[in-house]
Amino acid sequence: MQPTIKQNTQTTEYYIPEGCYITELSNSNDDPALSIARARVEPGVTTQWHRLKGTVERYLILEGEGLVEVGTMPAQAVSAGDVVIIPAQCQQRIRNMGQQDLIFLAMCTPRFLPEVYENLESI
Repeated sequence: MQPTIKQNTQTTEYYIPEGCYITELSNSNDDPALSIARARVEPGVTTQWHRLKGTVERYLILEGEGLVEVGTMPAQAVSAGDVVIIPAQCQQRIRNMGQQDLIFLAMCTPRFLPEVYENLESI
């Protein structure tokens, strides 16, 4: 690995059927240990139950208010500054409980690849 500055040139936000919008900030072969994406969930929306195979995910809540469900834990309220740690293989979903967009960073180790994603509502 070489020292690198990744300029924020990726400004394209795209919708994923899980129920949120994603902007990839860092997800490439030159840094396979970590990916970072900005996620945006609109008011009143709950993402679909899903899990990541072999990948740990962390949410860093930046804006808004949510209710997160992870594994068998009771649903927990989250807001700006909170960090949610989601072990690999652990079911998860998040609901925007506020009046504004819920925005968070989704950081995956190792980096997110489409093949690790499993939608649990389509099984």
